[in-house]
Amino acid sequence: MKYKILLVLAILGMALEGMAQVQTSDTVQIKQLIIVKTKDVKGRSNYKLYQDTAYLRNRLKKNVHTKWLVFDLGFNNYVDKSKYYEALALSYYPANNFQNSVGFYDNHVSKSYDYSASGLNTFAPRTTSAPLTPTEFRVLTGKSVNFNVWLFMQRLNIYKHKFNLQYALGLEMNNYHFARGITYQPGYPTTIVRDSVTFSKNKLFAQYLTVPLMLNYTSNPARPGRAFKASFGLTGGYLLKARTKQISEERGKIKRTDDFNLNKWRAGFTGELGYGPVKFYGNLAFTPLHDYGLEQFPFAIGVRLNGF
Repeated sequence: MKYKILLVLAILGMALEGMAQVQTSDTVQIKQLIIVKTKDVKGRSNYKLYQDTAYLRNRLKKNVHTKWLVFDLGFNNYVDKSKYYEALALSYYPANNFQNSVGFYDNHVSKSYDYSASGLNTFAPRTTSAPLTPTEFRVLTGKSVNFNVWLFMQRLNIYKHKFNLQYALGLEMNNYHFARGITYQPGYPTTIVRDSVTFSKNKLFAQYLTVPLMLNYTSNPARPGRAFKASFGLTGGYLLKARTKQISEERGKIKRTDDFNLNKWRAGFTGELGYGPVKFYGNLAFTPLHDYGLEQFPFAIGVRLNGF
């Protein structure tokens, strides 16, 4: 049974990649893998696998190697360096403020659009009796999924195929599921309010067009299936789409589309580590997620699936 399964996988590989060539009626080759069909004394079919070293040697003559449709699956979070305690102190001692009719201080004179305490109060205004805290923006790690699709990923040989320049073009899709009942109110300026509704789902989605540029090391270029691989470098992205999705019993399902004060441009560090076909990736932005107010630096870790 296992031989039949292997044969089906081989035929599927040929259909997907278009790289197979039939040498004889009993031999099939898919890239460096040779599958030979034989029969035992009882006439039953057996299959043997071989590695075509000539194919691998010829492959090393190419200076550019391309993978198509590489997928990432992992989890999002962020390093939060927002100035919560300074914002709390500012709410106790407001400068250039006046007291409104319900007894709260409104800062209409010194609105700030940066990452200072004043900027945080502008983006997420709260009362002195119920101040802003870091727990308000805590995300559910198991539900905050990062899914990326790289349209292509290429390696350019620099030195003996062991050192390469690796680059790609793709879409990064980030989901941040909030543990607390907060709501992004779109418009200018965007504000984040503390909601009275309990949400069964409350998430922010952000999609970026991204180009990573990395230096790659491959320990055994002739046998990539048995090679240690490491890549480290920089990544840059542009925000294509952002939306929020909330589900509750009181309001049902609500979707809003806006930029939500998200930073249009994102830059950061990126890398991958792996052995053979198994790879793990990691990203850490050094530009904040939001344009002002909240100073949160997103990161993601996960598994990278080889393309075709």
